[in-house]
Amino acid sequence: MEIHLSAHLGPHVSAHACDKEIRNRDTIASGTENGCKKVNTFIQANNNNNKVVCGRNGGTPQGNNLFMSNQPFPVVTCKLQSGQRHPNCQYRGKKSTRYIVLECDRESPVHYEAK
Repeated sequence: MEIHLSAHLGPHVSAHACDKEIRNRDTIASGTENGCKKVNTFIQANNNNNKVVCGRNGGTPQGNNLFMSNQPFPVVTCKLQSGQRHPNCQYRGKKSTRYIVLECDRESPVHYEAK
C-alpha cells in the first residue's frame, strides 16, 4: 500500500495524540463505511532523517525504488477503536520501533510503504 510520506511524518507525535494528529491532518479513508482510517502510522523522524534511508548507507534496495531502513525507526501506530464514524474517529496509539520501507526518487523519500 503506497501512501504519501508527508502524511506519516510526525517527529513529535505521541501515542496519546493520535486523535488530535489525525483530525488536524484531516486524515480520512474514502470508500470505507465510516470514513475512518483503520490504521495510521507516524514515523517519529523528520524528512532529513528519512532521507538517509534513500542513500547508499542508510537503506537496502527492495526493488521498484523501495528501500528498507538499515536501522529501526521510532513509530507511533494509531489503531481505530470499533464503532466510530468520521469526524469522531477515536484511536489508540502505541509506540514501537521498526524498520521502515520508503519509495525514493533521486535519493529523496517520496512515499511510505505500509506493510
